Amino acid sequence: MDATNNHPTGVRRTRRRFIVLTLLALATMVNYLDRTVLGIAAPSLTKELGIDAAKMGIIFSAFSWSYVAMQIPGGLFLDRFGAKITYFLSVTCWSLITLLHGLAGGIASLLGLRLLLGIAEAPCFPTNSRVVGTWFPQHERATATGVYTVGEYVGLAFLSPLLFWLMANSGWRALFFVVGVVGVLIGIAWWRMYTEPHESKHANQAELDYIAAGEGGDIAVAGKAFSWANLRELFRHRQIWGACIGQFAGNTTLVFFLTWFPTYLATERQMGWIKMGFFAVLPFVAAATGVLLGGVVSDYLLKRTGSANIARKLPIITGLLMASSIILANYVQSDAWVIAILSLAFFGQGMVGLGWVLISDIAPRDLMGMTGGVFNLASNMAGIITPLVIGFIVASTGSFVGALSFVGGVALFGAFAYLFILGDVRRVEMASV
Repeated sequence: MDATNNHPTGVRRTRRRFIVLTLLALATMVNYLDRTVLGIAAPSLTKELGIDAAKMGIIFSAFSWSYVAMQIPGGLFLDRFGAKITYFLSVTCWSLITLLHGLAGGIASLLGLRLLLGIAEAPCFPTNSRVVGTWFPQHERATATGVYTVGEYVGLAFLSPLLFWLMANSGWRALFFVVGVVGVLIGIAWWRMYTEPHESKHANQAELDYIAAGEGGDIAVAGKAFSWANLRELFRHRQIWGACIGQFAGNTTLVFFLTWFPTYLATERQMGWIKMGFFAVLPFVAAATGVLLGGVVSDYLLKRTGSANIARKLPIITGLLMASSIILANYVQSDAWVIAILSLAFFGQGMVGLGWVLISDIAPRDLMGMTGGVFNLASNMAGIITPLVIGFIVASTGSFVGALSFVGGVALFGAFAYLFILGDVRRVEMASV
């Protein structure tokens, strides 16, 4: 990420930004474990609590109802109070709520806990985007975003066999207890270790100058009150619309894997627990590879071409086209071929994670929290729509064929949005800001 590590004065730069990035990666890993563990528990949970596919779709979707509703308020909280306080409260609260899932006794308690989880997790990705924009120069942001985003997939990839084993031996409730406790520990680590660049005792002036030269550095806190005029003006810019639609499309593929994927393997493909645990790893490994490769390729293209349009948009469009290949799983019989196709689709979805780099490149600097909230609101409408659509398709047809066709078709629409709606990747200038 760092081509040269020396300041013009000859002082060697520190690398505190990479410690910050490690914290982001751990928090993001726990974030996705906490929202996804319900999908792993679902085949056992639904049998014990007597929940059918349509009702389970509603429960899966409930997380995103509150998650989406709190995106703009969460972004405003971030702009006012900063990353340290926002992230600590978010991580700690969502982890405690996850732990309480293990005490759920039916649909009502699960719905309530999923709504609370969505509220608590809402500030996560706007905060991630702000921290990367603060601690990293522009030419390192894609790789940095790839590193923390890979936490979404690595935890699920390498911990899935352990989680399936834990569920088989200790029941589905144990999953929520274990993951919740781990999250609380990560929240404490964030509070103790994170600072803004200017407050850091570990980053020297050479590193701070390097970050500032790449349009990074400290962002004012408590500076901007909410304004409907600012929000309306954001939506006057095609960059916001294109990025939001494209990220919604990529998130549709992601939500399938985070919710219905284990049920698809268990019911459509009739896999046992051990086989599911093994096969479930492969698409997540592929997605993690896509995240990292997308970030590295994007930063490489930016250095070689100097064009943010090529560097940011090309990997994302390629990823969405790959994600659309999920439809092909409807036409093969072999489990190995199914997993290969799903792995290719999820690899492509991993590359779409670059959308967070793109939004940090185009967001007004004084409204990065609000812009990130708007972006995450739009992209996570997929979290509401996708589980419901898949749940009703499966409940009415008894098959996932229509569900996979829906996911692939939305991915194609996302590629269209990045190609023809987004326009130039440049920072939005707002008269009212």
